[in-house]
Amino acid sequence: MTSMGITRRMMSVGLIGAALALTLAAPARAGETPTAATGGTTAGWELTPTGTDARFRGLAPVDRRTAWAAGSKGTVLRTTDGGRSWRNVSPPGAAALEFRDVEAFDARRAVVLAIGEGEASRVLRTEDGGATWTESFRNTDPRAFYDCMTFFDRRHGLAMSDPVDGRYRILATRDGGRSWRVLPNAGMPEALPGEAGFAASGQCLVSAGPRDVWLATGGGATARVLHSGDRGLTWTATATTVPAGDPARGVFGLAFRDRAHGIAVGGDYRADQPSPQAAAVTGDGGRGWRASATPPPAYRSGVAWLPHSRNAALAVGPTGTDLTTDGGRTWRTVDRGSFDTVDCTPDGSCWAAGEKGRIARLGRP
Repeated sequence: MTSMGITRRMMSVGLIGAALALTLAAPARAGETPTAATGGTTAGWELTPTGTDARFRGLAPVDRRTAWAAGSKGTVLRTTDGGRSWRNVSPPGAAALEFRDVEAFDARRAVVLAIGEGEASRVLRTEDGGATWTESFRNTDPRAFYDCMTFFDRRHGLAMSDPVDGRYRILATRDGGRSWRVLPNAGMPEALPGEAGFAASGQCLVSAGPRDVWLATGGGATARVLHSGDRGLTWTATATTVPAGDPARGVFGLAFRDRAHGIAVGGDYRADQPSPQAAAVTGDGGRGWRASATPPPAYRSGVAWLPHSRNAALAVGPTGTDLTTDGGRTWRTVDRGSFDTVDCTPDGSCWAAGEKGRIARLGRP
């Protein structure tokens, strides 16, 4: 169905980046709206009408006009008019599936990942804007639980599962998601006891460039980031400063603006637990991580670099959005709304999605 093209409501102003050239005001107190301005103009998250109460943890904006979102109850939405309206393009019979990741190539081609134990983990693909879907992978190993996926280009992609036989399992495609194969695990380091990935934002597995990919972990004694420079065949693991030591703690989301510079966000997803040191940065491709001097004040599950900026990025979570303008070293809260994931496009648009059907686009001044 097509949701009504009602007027979008401005949720807040205060989200900026070099691409928008805005000047931040002070962070807002609870219940206030933070503001940003340049020459009397403002920009911020504009909530778009989705017509659903699904929770969207999968988000794949293509450009300013086209974006895909995947969420609970087997829901997949697509917009081609910048979020003014969304079309429900959910696969038939998928209501029992939990879609946690989506990768889109354009307005017609997209791949979605359903999570869960055993056969609940599946990959579906569309080539006609969601009019029809083809299931290209169904997990048959009851020990596997797939969390995230990423694509290097329109043909080559990976998906990751929590550890099986003590190592993370990597699924690979060479044909745009039409077929998949499990990669050998000889080059994968052993997982820590209790370690796993978090299917919270579609960002526990991310790539940059034609061959580099990173995998985020939590639940073990240390929150780690694993890196591969050969599309998932061999990996190295590095400890981060994000606290772990509990099944609810670790790195939940990653973003790399190139093969060297990355940001990790996470914490403890339980609302009644603090999340100190909830962000870390790397400048050497993940070989070393250092804690943010002023991290986000609470758990964050999603992170994205602002378009064409070397230093500006956004982090989102259930309690708000934070901004960094110094490459992740310091953060300030600029919005109090709840989002689970965030992503930006090369042509200058940023989008966020989360609970209760919330999908927003960053307005422009």
